[in-house]
Amino acid sequence: MSRIEERFRELKERGEKGLVLYLTAGDPDLETSLELLLCAASSGADVIELGIPFSDPMADGPVIQRAFMRSLGSGFRTKDAFRLVREFRKYFSTPLVLFGYVNPIIAYGPTRFFRDAVRAGVDGILAVDLPLEEWEPFREEAVKSGLDWIGLVAPTSGIERIRLIGKKSSGFIYVISVTGITGMREKLPAEYVKIVKSLRKETSLPVVVGFGISTPEMAQEVASVCDGVVVGSAAVRLVEEHGKNKEKLLRNFSSFVEKMKLGMQNGVV
Repeated sequence: MSRIEERFRELKERGEKGLVLYLTAGDPDLETSLELLLCAASSGADVIELGIPFSDPMADGPVIQRAFMRSLGSGFRTKDAFRLVREFRKYFSTPLVLFGYVNPIIAYGPTRFFRDAVRAGVDGILAVDLPLEEWEPFREEAVKSGLDWIGLVAPTSGIERIRLIGKKSSGFIYVISVTGITGMREKLPAEYVKIVKSLRKETSLPVVVGFGISTPEMAQEVASVCDGVVVGSAAVRLVEEHGKNKEKLLRNFSSFVEKMKLGMQNGVV
């Protein structure tokens, strides 16, 4: 059983839903990025998604695009993500997924990328722009290396596609709540509920929902129908707002994570 599977098993036994928290690696700089990872784990994040910056993030909205620019502008390189994870692993065993685009994986070399990820302490991979039809041989190499391969299901996915994603994924499955790019929204469409129900019939893997979740109230609503909630842009926005005042950033970030986690548990049904 992988560390991700173990975490969701523990959550289920406790009657809790998982908070999956996204952060951009190297934003606003490597030192602060590490402190944010540590803060996320200590404040209640059950799984962490660490985004690898890329110059053409077509699936991401303005908040995360700007985070990528800040990170790349500070000199971030893909290998620095592994440095961050190695340092993080000195303190926490919280499951960690690398979330990113396939081009940096190709540029680094897939075999080397997955090998270095495992050595650093990464638990899973989510290649956001890699279509199902092109998963192999990336998925095969990642799984062979000991990583979970996180499947991504879009609102437009048909039942056959959902079935295949459920079969080929491991760790958990990420359901995109809305079509379009990442970013905070005031309300989510109801389609994601139908997708979660369809996935339940096809796989026993945990199902998490993300894209647009920014408040404890939204997290509460979404958590009532799935196993976990992904929070990304709302967390990254705090880095943008308070990145020049580290003490204030860490204080506000910790409070935000705690409130999101608490809101989710109030939503358990």
